[in-house]
Amino acid sequence: MAEITWIKLKTDMFDDEKIKLIERMPEGDGILIIWVKLLAYAGKVNCSGYIMIAEDIPMNVEEMAIIFNRPLEKVRYAIQVLQRYRMIDVDENERVCISNWEKHQNIDGMEKVRLQTAERNRKYRERKKQQALQAPESSQNNEGNVSVTSRDGIDKELDIDKEIDKEIDKEQELLKEESASPSSVAVVNPFNFYAQNGFGLTMNDITREKIVGWCNDLSDELVIHAMQIAMERNSISWSYAEGILKKWHSKGVKSLKDVDALLAQFEAQRAQKNRSHGNQRTENIPEWFGKHQAESAATQQKANEPIDFEAERAKVLAKLGGA
Repeated sequence: MAEITWIKLKTDMFDDEKIKLIERMPEGDGILIIWVKLLAYAGKVNCSGYIMIAEDIPMNVEEMAIIFNRPLEKVRYAIQVLQRYRMIDVDENERVCISNWEKHQNIDGMEKVRLQTAERNRKYRERKKQQALQAPESSQNNEGNVSVTSRDGIDKELDIDKEIDKEIDKEQELLKEESASPSSVAVVNPFNFYAQNGFGLTMNDITREKIVGWCNDLSDELVIHAMQIAMERNSISWSYAEGILKKWHSKGVKSLKDVDALLAQFEAQRAQKNRSHGNQRTENIPEWFGKHQAESAATQQKANEPIDFEAERAKVLAKLGGA
């Protein structure tokens, strides 16, 4: 249903009692924005009103906060309010679904698309059948120029129908692949990346809050890139990835280009440091330092000479006799 690109919003929707009650709430405007975003997303994925990341992956509250670009606590509050007024339903698997989805769904548009697809398939089938029936029904061998029919007319028509069905299926599959947007097939977000790459089988509330916070402060892209770096360094843990994010935040990083620039700066500084260590260090020695070194060497040499005790004794006695 990739062709379905709009939903119905009634012009008197703001006259609804539930909408009026929500408008009077402190966060009323934010709740209504989230409500419209839920409607739009449900229409985009077209899963009978369910809010889904992919066909078999329901979107949880943390992922809504990222995709809707709203603080997590406000999304949680909005879900509680909308559920209380029965504008949405949350099943036992925590899948969020728009209540009375048929009120908002483009039923007429869906029917129109269905009829157009059926008519296109009918014309395609008729065209392929005519081409097959007009093709030569016999072939000539190289020796005898003898006509050989492969099967009778009824069997041939049945085989043509089977081949046409196969080609129609292939064509429709290609159309789905080409028309499906990335967000309608699968949304790569930090929560999916965390779960799919060994950072943890489960995620506690503290880690969820941190991931949402970093996505708001930096971006989903940078949070995922930090986890990728942690994987490359064989340090698959959220604490390691968060350390990278803290460093980027302190350096004013806002995008992957900033990360590349920071890395280039680090490499340049390291290369400069290696060059400076490679050069031999030479300094001018002061004159006084040379004299000090000579006196120290003479003193050390004299200290190392053997002592003549008799000569020293004679000097002492001569001094005493003179006194």
